[in-house]
Amino acid sequence: MKSSNIGGQAVMEGIMMRHKDKYAIAVRRPDQEIELKVENYKCVFGNAKIWRKPIIRGVVSFVDSLVTGTKCLMYSAEIAGDEEDEEDAKKAASMTEEERAAQKAKEDKQFKWLLYITVAISIVVSVAAFMLLPYALASLCKKAGASEFLITVVEAFVKLFLFMGYMLLISRMKDIQRTFMYHGAEHKCINCVENGLPLTVENVMGSSRQHKRCGTSFLFLVMIVSIFLHFIFVLVPFYWVRLFGRLLMVPVVAGISFELIQWAGRTDNKLANILSKPGLAMQKLSTKEPTADMVEVAIKAVEAVFDWKGYLREEFGVETEAESSERMDTAAEG
Repeated sequence: MKSSNIGGQAVMEGIMMRHKDKYAIAVRRPDQEIELKVENYKCVFGNAKIWRKPIIRGVVSFVDSLVTGTKCLMYSAEIAGDEEDEEDAKKAASMTEEERAAQKAKEDKQFKWLLYITVAISIVVSVAAFMLLPYALASLCKKAGASEFLITVVEAFVKLFLFMGYMLLISRMKDIQRTFMYHGAEHKCINCVENGLPLTVENVMGSSRQHKRCGTSFLFLVMIVSIFLHFIFVLVPFYWVRLFGRLLMVPVVAGISFELIQWAGRTDNKLANILSKPGLAMQKLSTKEPTADMVEVAIKAVEAVFDWKGYLREEFGVETEAESSERMDTAAEG
């Protein structure tokens, strides 16, 4: 498999796909039409070279993905439930151009603040639930005379239990299941082209819904890396230093995990495949088999930002039927 460097995310009734400096959001509207929006990708940290250094780029990518992903989720929720009532339509029609511009500026400002507040809360809750809480709970074993080494081992099991329990719980929620089906469609599209197949509904449906560069695999890898790194604090004598030391280690954990998952996504050697297996197994919870109409949405998002026909031609020497017919017609005319 040859990496296409396409990344994506499932959103409400749709898919976000990103390639290089562009990303597209395709959402199935209530009237069953597909709404497509293409945006230029801009890193929230800017384009300074320091942000592209190993480890640092992992932290940047993690935060940036949260911001972009949340933005896309909020947009998709608006489109998927976009059923404007008559009163709102009349109010909008009665506005002047200046009033509409002022209203849009106000809404954009509110949207921006809501976006950053949502991302900040998400980061705080995630760190508290999966980095600090497991150690706090494991530390209760101190009352039974457990050593700091044993407490750290218990912390590892608590951390994995909380993460897997969370994934299992949300995978059973009806609304989330549809999002996970779109998640499956996203992976299937990427696997389809990276295996040298034309991007058709039939080919995508037959492709795997698991992918080594998935965000689920990244989060699982974050859990594993943090387990090993947190043994550093075994010899630290103060509880609060050990607790908040874990907080300070979050960027390091994210950076190392990013480098590992990027490496695993670029190679098919045995070690990379072994490291990828637990994350791929977790994807059985976070992805579901999509329907054909979900795949259509995913294909729409891919085609908006990625020349998959050129990719197949350059990487695999594969031409689509349309390209072959066009080439034959051109040769016949000549």
